[in-house]
Amino acid sequence: MKLISWNVNGIRACVNKGFIDFFKKINADIFCIQETKCQKEQIDLNFQEYFSYWNSAEKKGYSGTAIFTKKKPIEVTYGIGIEEHDKEGRIITLEYDNFFLVNNYTPNAKRELERLSYRMIWEDEIRQYLLKLNKEKPVIMCGDLNVAHQEIDLKNPKQNRGNAGFTDEEREKMTELLQSGFTDTFRYLYPTKQNEYSWWSYMRQSREKNIGWRIDYFIVSKKIETKIDEAKIHQEVLGSDHCPVELDIEI
Repeated sequence: MKLISWNVNGIRACVNKGFIDFFKKINADIFCIQETKCQKEQIDLNFQEYFSYWNSAEKKGYSGTAIFTKKKPIEVTYGIGIEEHDKEGRIITLEYDNFFLVNNYTPNAKRELERLSYRMIWEDEIRQYLLKLNKEKPVIMCGDLNVAHQEIDLKNPKQNRGNAGFTDEEREKMTELLQSGFTDTFRYLYPTKQNEYSWWSYMRQSREKNIGWRIDYFIVSKKIETKIDEAKIHQEVLGSDHCPVELDIEI
């Protein structure tokens, strides 16, 4: 099964920058997007063979997630049942016979770390949500998790230490999640591979110079890590400040 995750940084803009061509070419079984920045009715985006599910933020033009899937799920859940989190449209969960798929757009701690305390609450409650699902059946979580976990996951770790996305607190929450029974699929296959990033600043020709961060992930339950076939980062795909990431898994 092939899964794709992509923070499109506004789906309406991304559609004008090659989104549909990539979507059709990659032919994923499940395609998750984050930061849609629109309500479903604001865009006509329908693909034959795919069911679509949208979770938009209450605030127009902000956040939001969507999933396109060839196989209809048993159940679809929007959010995690906590209003403070759910109003921003950051989580969609699809339940299938033998796994849960969670599309996650993690809040950014922002400049001056103004949202770091909220981010810490989010991390704890999302982890508890995933652990609850994991008791029932394996979990595949994907999305823009807004953290570079290790120094290898960004170009300039020393200069960025303490900045949003590379604070000790955010990194420790990722470690805590992984230690609770989950696997970072890319690092599982490629523990020492360098210069593999999924996000670049629009400033200073960062993408052309590959001065980036790996902040987009597929995280799976440890009990299914041996089913991982491949994990890819499609750095060649433009259209957003993020690029798509891929998981191929036998499940």
